Amino acid sequence: MNPWSRVPLDGNNTHMPFRPNLSLIPRDRVAFDIDGVVADIMTTFLTLARERFDAGHHLRYEDITTFFLEDCLDLPPWIIAALIRELIDRPHELPVEPFPHAVPVLTRLARETPLLFVTARDRAEPITCWLNRTLAPVPPEAIRVLATGDPDAKIHYLKDHQVEFFVEDRLETCWLLADHGITPIVFAQPWNRLPHPFPEVSGWPELAGLLFEEGIL
Repeated sequence: MNPWSRVPLDGNNTHMPFRPNLSLIPRDRVAFDIDGVVADIMTTFLTLARERFDAGHHLRYEDITTFFLEDCLDLPPWIIAALIRELIDRPHELPVEPFPHAVPVLTRLARETPLLFVTARDRAEPITCWLNRTLAPVPPEAIRVLATGDPDAKIHYLKDHQVEFFVEDRLETCWLLADHGITPIVFAQPWNRLPHPFPEVSGWPELAGLLFEEGIL
């Protein structure tokens, strides 16, 4: 039986993030999405919109309530497309910051097992450069990035690498992973606030608790 079956969530059961038994998460069986989990690209997106195009000064991070930015941000579509392409092509040349505490948590994890990142980006090289720079304490050979080109294709790569837990910010991907026996851990963001039954973390300190039990460091 799939424990994450799509049971209806009514008004008394609208959002059920919970903390599983920490011992059930083997550190060598976890992998990570990058954008929205490690890399705070949406903050950079809004900053570039203001600085490059003098647009979106009224917009806040919390306004990004869907992956389809044209549906939630009143910016010209050409600006959105141009900035997304730039963030994909050269994140290592832009002021993209990691989320708070991501670096120490991943650095600690890398002392025990190589880090695996699986991204829907169409090329691995630019974001690998960003990760190598951002995770400077981690040897490059301990960082592996798989670019699938499609979020729905992540499942095949994760299965091939025997991943059991995946930290993800896109709920549609979480449902797909769960349907294939991989436990998704939702990294809470304004764009994934629909009801779901999966384990959820609000940031890297909570994620550290799932990985190391005693907390971040």
